[in-house]
Amino acid sequence: MSKLWNIAIVGATGAVGSQMIECLEERDFPVGTIRYLASARSAGEVLEFRGRPVVVEELTHDSFEGIDIALFSAGGDRSREFCPSARKAGAVCIDNSSAWRMDPDVPLVVPEVNPHAIAQYDRKGIIANPNCSTIQMVVALKPLHDAATIKRIVVSTYQAVSGTGKKAIDELEQQVRGLMQGRSPEVRVYPHRIAFNCLPQIDAFGDNGYTGEEMKMVNETRKIMEADIRVTATAVRVPVFYGHCESVNIETEKKLTADQARQLIKKAAGCKLVDNVSKGLYPMPTDAAGQDLTYVGRIREDESVENGLNLWVVADNIRKGAATNAVQIAEILIDNYLK
Repeated sequence: MSKLWNIAIVGATGAVGSQMIECLEERDFPVGTIRYLASARSAGEVLEFRGRPVVVEELTHDSFEGIDIALFSAGGDRSREFCPSARKAGAVCIDNSSAWRMDPDVPLVVPEVNPHAIAQYDRKGIIANPNCSTIQMVVALKPLHDAATIKRIVVSTYQAVSGTGKKAIDELEQQVRGLMQGRSPEVRVYPHRIAFNCLPQIDAFGDNGYTGEEMKMVNETRKIMEADIRVTATAVRVPVFYGHCESVNIETEKKLTADQARQLIKKAAGCKLVDNVSKGLYPMPTDAAGQDLTYVGRIREDESVENGLNLWVVADNIRKGAATNAVQIAEILIDNYLK
């Protein structure tokens, strides 16, 4: 019988935490005991794991006794506060927030791109899950980089409201209903109405005019790809519930034709090629929602530069962009590193 592992889900009642639970079930992760942790407000709620009830407990510094792996998705402040406590109790933390991503002693991992980085987990006992938009982009670009060496990336994102959490999902639904009934929508989650609108702001603006989300894509891509790639990003929130889309332009050192790029994507781990424009086939959020693959299409050569390609990249931001990626990390961790 294979070893069973004791798991804690921090932020179990949130959108990503709930998806982490579902992914553990779907992927038949060898769970011994499971502990659901959340704020005092959610303590006492009863959720399930594999058909059995699990009571949500309040997150405290004493919550991690006997836990082998703690999956965190409760925001950066809680991760900074409670990851050290989990580590002190002997748990390895896989953190979905931005708290540890750029720490040089914390590996930032996308299993299809840099699984070897997981070996560095023992430096701090923490492995960081990248930003959702970064994850799907590097999954699509990894095979192209290996073949032709990417020099520069220009990316524009079209990000679903679920990236902000359940409150944003609820607000989009309420705003749409309100507008259809002739009522003025309430605006609480975002700076402006999101229903039937696009917001070219995700996170706060920095002194350089870029948002935090945009700079995450710049810095995280370089760390994950282990290359000094020039990256510039524009991140936009769109009125879609699930599934982030990206328009990605790359320049490479070696020439890649569109057909060569299609063949590389077709064979790449974690990717699904959907690229037949004559039949109206290209990736859409409705295709990716509920799936773990990164969908790639609209591959074409950039005629304005010598070695350029354009791609359209779509993935479920809650699954591959967060929960599934974390569980994949945990799978590699138990297979190759933990005893």
